[in-house]
Amino acid sequence: MSSKLFTPIEIGNLTLSNRIYVEPMCQYSAENGNMTDWHMMHVPSMAMSGAGLFCIEATAVRPKGRITHGCTGLYSDENEAAMAKVLKLARSVSDIPIGIQIGHAGRKASCELPWDGRSFLTEENGAWETEAPSPLPLTDGWPTPHVMSKDELKDLRKDFVETAKRADRLGLDYLELHGAHGYLLSSFMSPLSNQRDDEYGGSLENRIRLALEVSQDVRAAWPNEKPLGMKVNGSDFVDGGWTADDAAVLASELKGIGFDLITVSGGGVDPKAPIKAIPGYQMPFAEVVKKKSGITTATVGMIVDAHQAEEAVASGKVDMVALARGILFNPRWPFHAAVALGADIPYPVQYERGGAKLWKPAVTSVAPKLET
Repeated sequence: MSSKLFTPIEIGNLTLSNRIYVEPMCQYSAENGNMTDWHMMHVPSMAMSGAGLFCIEATAVRPKGRITHGCTGLYSDENEAAMAKVLKLARSVSDIPIGIQIGHAGRKASCELPWDGRSFLTEENGAWETEAPSPLPLTDGWPTPHVMSKDELKDLRKDFVETAKRADRLGLDYLELHGAHGYLLSSFMSPLSNQRDDEYGGSLENRIRLALEVSQDVRAAWPNEKPLGMKVNGSDFVDGGWTADDAAVLASELKGIGFDLITVSGGGVDPKAPIKAIPGYQMPFAEVVKKKSGITTATVGMIVDAHQAEEAVASGKVDMVALARGILFNPRWPFHAAVALGADIPYPVQYERGGAKLWKPAVTSVAPKLET
């Protein structure tokens, strides 16, 4: 059996050993934006997953851009030094390409940790003023964000550039901009959250202007030999909101700027959006983006089964599958998927005796159909 999922793929000048992408996943465990001992465990674990690419969680380009007090940042020397320690450990145990996702949470910033309720912070527990394209609260009862001026948008662009430079100094292999889930760049793109009447609002061309300006600045600052990507929404799941066709227009523009990868997700602009999260529910949006833009495209959205992932790439619908909750649940998902699909991927030498070839129960428990 020949598995497309486990064939190499090139992202810009970077060759990945397979088409499994470990998505950025917020851990809410940083202190003042600095990675902690939790990250010393989490990042190397994900780096040893057997995937082709691992991307560090959404990382803020300024303190106000954090979702919570526990979110990572890369806006200070202290942040950079803390991340360098984690990366040194990860690279000592794995040669997987490692990327980072950078962004600004916009009106979804200044929130409680998920396990504390996810609501907005109050002044008593360290709230800060959020930033957005328009004075529209995220939902009923939430604070009204500060409307960013044109000068403030210029400063924001500089923050993205400085964070990209820090990421390069850290030797990271891939850089991704967060343009999804209703965070700042996404909130500018969606007509549901952007009601500006200047050149950053109104038409699709105007609403994607900030994302493209940031992208152009970052592409100029990020080395040409290193790939660059963006995570985008394929839908707001609300009538009159952002669509897959809009995402395809953005992706085409990004490809022209020199971007190499688009990861298509969805939702997050309106917390009340009726989203039916079933396996592969985001994939139709990714198909549209890939078909209309021609850029290398990854899909997310309840990718849980090896055969589901294989069909997605073997059919040509997408080029890569991106895992989040599924790989938190099973950090060795790629190894198990390889068994199920009849592929062979290398193990760390310390773990080789646990591989399916040498340990028959692995085959019968993970992929009983392969047993003879």
